[in-house]
Amino acid sequence: MSNAILADATAPVPELAARAARTGSSPVRDILALTARPEVISFAGGLPAPELFDTEGIAAAFRQVLGEEPRRALQYSTSEGDPGLRAAVAARTTARGLPTDADDLLITTGSQQGLSLLATALLEPGDAVLVEDPCYLAALQIFSLAGARVVPVPTDDEGLDPAALDEIAAREKPKLLYVIPTFQNPTGRTLSAERRAAVAEVAARRGLWIAEDDPYGELRFEGEPQRWIASFPGAEDRTALLGSFSKVMAPGLRLGTLRAPAALRRAAIIAKQAADLHTSTVDQAAAARYLAVSDLDAHLARVRGAYLERRNALVDGLSAALPEGSRWNRPAGGMFVWATLPAGYDATALLPEVVRQDVAYVPGAPFYAGAPDPAAVRLSFVTHAPEEIREGLDRLAKALGKARQKAL
Repeated sequence: MSNAILADATAPVPELAARAARTGSSPVRDILALTARPEVISFAGGLPAPELFDTEGIAAAFRQVLGEEPRRALQYSTSEGDPGLRAAVAARTTARGLPTDADDLLITTGSQQGLSLLATALLEPGDAVLVEDPCYLAALQIFSLAGARVVPVPTDDEGLDPAALDEIAAREKPKLLYVIPTFQNPTGRTLSAERRAAVAEVAARRGLWIAEDDPYGELRFEGEPQRWIASFPGAEDRTALLGSFSKVMAPGLRLGTLRAPAALRRAAIIAKQAADLHTSTVDQAAAARYLAVSDLDAHLARVRGAYLERRNALVDGLSAALPEGSRWNRPAGGMFVWATLPAGYDATALLPEVVRQDVAYVPGAPFYAGAPDPAAVRLSFVTHAPEEIREGLDRLAKALGKARQKAL
């Protein structure tokens, strides 16, 4: 055998793509793996309460679909999605104040895929994307994999700062703004109508797309609903609205929706064809049947009632659980509370001691695209019943106290 052939046989394996190498694993996913033990009371994951799933209604929908039309439900389908499901979502979207036809919608494999499709359809490597700071972690992963240049926009207790958005958009010439305006992940904040109108005006004047993510909007248990940014003047022709079944039915269905202007929707459909051809046909058919025969609004009323009790248990117990001088908000819906420990505390460094006490949170630092706040913490209140939340807060207080003593 020649030396040349031997050399070829031992050549190194090619390296990963740069975008894969530079994009890290989700810290939330890593913490969830660390705290998967049943004895851990975790405030870390944004996991809907499984005991509140309408398991009987969903199971009945699957039985009906597989019993009545199994050949259709188990066959390949169109990339756009089940017509009945799109019609049902369009009707619900219209009823919530945004006129929508079935043909305006694309069914996605979770809203996460919808955002990935938008990144594929809109972004070239090096394009600037504006994000709230702090921002949803998976969005940062998506934009990193797309090779985008992520630019943080400052926020305050009321959410995204429109004046800062305008200034940064003028300077950075971005292609896209990504925003969760209602019960934002990770902060639980909600933009006011005035700020939503201002965001729409900036996007129209500065010439950028808006990706409006709304996985939590139907989980409001206090106050009046806010209009989608997509409904404000200036935003109608440049906003892609992402929706999800994960928080209102069950995340295991992996169903989401993308409502977008025609040209962008066509590009997203092509991107979806390249990604997975179409979302699970049987899951779509079952969801469409569920919406046709079950009362989703009544189910959501039960979920919201339970989440309100759980939010109250968490927020009302934080003064005893967190060190003096901590701050936190009281969201009117959604799944998350955003807390800030006093100066000098490092939530990431404290986490190992916290986990040793069989409790967990997510440090806030990884959510920042800009300079992180090491004292920030995200706490989810939906997964555990009020009595478990109170026990978890007792454990958290002990853990933070022990960690503080070790530091002194």
